[in-house]
Amino acid sequence: MSQQPRRADHADREDPTDRLEIRLLKPEDAISDVTLLVNRAYKRLADLGLRYVATWQGDDITLKRVRDAECYVGLLDGRLVATLVFRAAGRTRGCPWYDRPDVSSFGQFGVEPELQGRGIGSAMLAHAENRAKETGAKEIACDTAEPAAHLIKWYRNRGYRFVEYARWDVTNYRSVILSKKLD
Repeated sequence: MSQQPRRADHADREDPTDRLEIRLLKPEDAISDVTLLVNRAYKRLADLGLRYVATWQGDDITLKRVRDAECYVGLLDGRLVATLVFRAAGRTRGCPWYDRPDVSSFGQFGVEPELQGRGIGSAMLAHAENRAKETGAKEIACDTAEPAAHLIKWYRNRGYRFVEYARWDVTNYRSVILSKKLD
């Protein structure tokens, strides 16, 4: 009797987070590498018809976003595999919740598609949450597309709650603003 191959699931995969280096983007890092990573990470959302800026942005937008905040990169064995842009409290803007002086935020958050679901995103998010605490924020917030139920669930499982809706001129969906109280 032949044995069926075992179905690979998350438990069968190596946990790469012990080898993950999270650091600020350096001037010598290539902006185009960050742009391409973000475009790849958001492709699944683009395929769903959601027009996140990250699905189509070029280097000019990436550069503007990283210059306006703290850009963190995740490196696995020296390879760029994740990124996240963090804004300290008082530097967020765009909707009433973001405009609050005690709310920090993050965005342009992406992980290489083949590495998603392996803890890298959770490690990046934990880093942003710790950074928010260090800067004195009482809350950390983000936004995502209302139709992206899988992302909303992912954030809720990490303690984020819905606080309001927002509309951005450059997207084709209504956003949900999610926030987490920091202890």
